[in-house]
Amino acid sequence: MVNAKVMKILDSKKIMVLVSLLGLYLLSAGSSWALFSFLRGEPSINSESGKQTGSRIDPGLPKTEECPINGRMFSKPEREIWEDRRPATIMVENHADARPPSGLSSADVVYEAVAEGGITRFLAVFYCGASAMDVRVAPIRSVRVYYIDWASEYGKKPIFVHIGGANNICNNCPGGVKPSGQVAREVDAFRVLQTLGWRLPKGNDFDGGTNVGYPIIVRDQYRLGDKAAWEHSVVGYTDKIFEEAKVRGFGYKNENGKPWLDDFQSWRFIDDKPTNSDTINEISFGFWSDKNDYDVTWKYDKEKNDYKRVNGGKDYVDYETKEQLSVKNVVIQFVKEKGPVDKEGHMVYTTIGEGKALIFQNGGVTEATWKKSSQTARTKFFEKAGKEIGFVRGPIWIEEVPAGNDIKY
Repeated sequence: MVNAKVMKILDSKKIMVLVSLLGLYLLSAGSSWALFSFLRGEPSINSESGKQTGSRIDPGLPKTEECPINGRMFSKPEREIWEDRRPATIMVENHADARPPSGLSSADVVYEAVAEGGITRFLAVFYCGASAMDVRVAPIRSVRVYYIDWASEYGKKPIFVHIGGANNICNNCPGGVKPSGQVAREVDAFRVLQTLGWRLPKGNDFDGGTNVGYPIIVRDQYRLGDKAAWEHSVVGYTDKIFEEAKVRGFGYKNENGKPWLDDFQSWRFIDDKPTNSDTINEISFGFWSDKNDYDVTWKYDKEKNDYKRVNGGKDYVDYETKEQLSVKNVVIQFVKEKGPVDKEGHMVYTTIGEGKALIFQNGGVTEATWKKSSQTARTKFFEKAGKEIGFVRGPIWIEEVPAGNDIKY
């Protein structure tokens, strides 16, 4: 009996020791995680709005790493994050009823062109600028063929996010195809995506209407507080998009271990150098003459050496940051406009070939020529003497303006 009692006491002591050690471990681990989170600047969440209010990367770290997309300098921890990914190109709408958008301030490059009826839409490229936090991007909208051509410049199979697009599918039509003339073949975005090999069940084409959903892409009709129309309610989250891409085999490297950068041509980049000559303080233009809500003005801020966006006569802000969108480079790329080419009113804009351009940076302007030799080739911009233009390190906004439109500056 004595031996049994002694054994029970010893077993109890062992258990107490183990519990104590476990408690110390958990306390230590919790403290370490708290310290790690503090040093990393983990994003905090506003309990009322549910929005992120911070960064997971200490913003005070040295900016020593060049972004291959726009030349902006970032910290080493940010580079470590983006070098586990490939670019995400996301269709974002600009309908007046859907403003302000979410997430565009974190995009590295933004393309703006008319989607239909004089209403513009964006293709936003997220890579380096989306490293510091999980960016909420909205409203995500449908695709047109010319946006695919610009997305094709970011490696062989960039992540391409949208919800639907111009297509010839009809569930209630004979043979499942729309009548002749309803959608022109040249604007059938689904056909182009299939030809590229992107539109597969688990491909790099993320279509919120068919092959990707919660929690990567969701519906939120109350993003802006009041209930929005259904078509303005699609929201995406960059961390979840990048995670799903890696699951599908579209991370930094492909299945053969080849980095996506091997198929990417970067632009030239230059440092800030405000002009010493006459400063251009304002750039303004319209896409269609009868669509004033989509007229654009870029106002130059000499102190920060950047350009702030005004759209439809109002400051254009990012809903997540509540700050006016600003960029280092504004590119006016003149493109040929054709259309409407079918009964649904689709337009066609030139993406391949060459044309004129105006490059606004450092408070000045350069008359230029743009060239793109094929769908997947990089669009390059050249001075009159033939030298490739360098972009000031930072966000780049490319305005696809119909050739012949007046640009005031």
